[in-house]
Amino acid sequence: MLVLGIDPGIAITGYGLIQTGNPSDYQCIDYGVIRTVSGIPDSDRLAILYKALKSLLQQYEVQSSAVEKLFFQKNVRTAFSVGQARGVTLLALAQSQVPISEYTPNEIKQAVCGYGSAGKSQVQRMVQTLLNLDDLPKPDDAADALAVAICHINHKSFENFVESAKS
Repeated sequence: MLVLGIDPGIAITGYGLIQTGNPSDYQCIDYGVIRTVSGIPDSDRLAILYKALKSLLQQYEVQSSAVEKLFFQKNVRTAFSVGQARGVTLLALAQSQVPISEYTPNEIKQAVCGYGSAGKSQVQRMVQTLLNLDDLPKPDDAADALAVAICHINHKSFENFVESAKS
């Protein structure tokens, strides 16, 4: 199964693609960020994000996706722009008929690091270890997106285990 994890933002959206056959077998296929230029209208930035996501979805046969939820923001302006980027992300995924799951930052950190308040560097190190990467995944938005995908794979694995136990 090819899973796309996304850490949405209007300036930088991280993405990470992980192939898995089982929960302990992760293979990093690709990761990176989609950047938009500051100083242009938000509508143009969102259009850039949408086109880049659609291009990514056309390039890869994504079977499942996970998006970080907007959990809490101190800055209202930032919360609105992240919310808009999440909306565009969800739209691109839905139009491509890719199943979507959503996880809070604490759920993602708990799944990857075992600690819901883990710092950025801890997440990067654990992602590097779990995916057997030579280098730390950078920038941290890309590492976060890979963590979202790992969280999703672990979550789906647990759901499948529970379902099989019911049978």
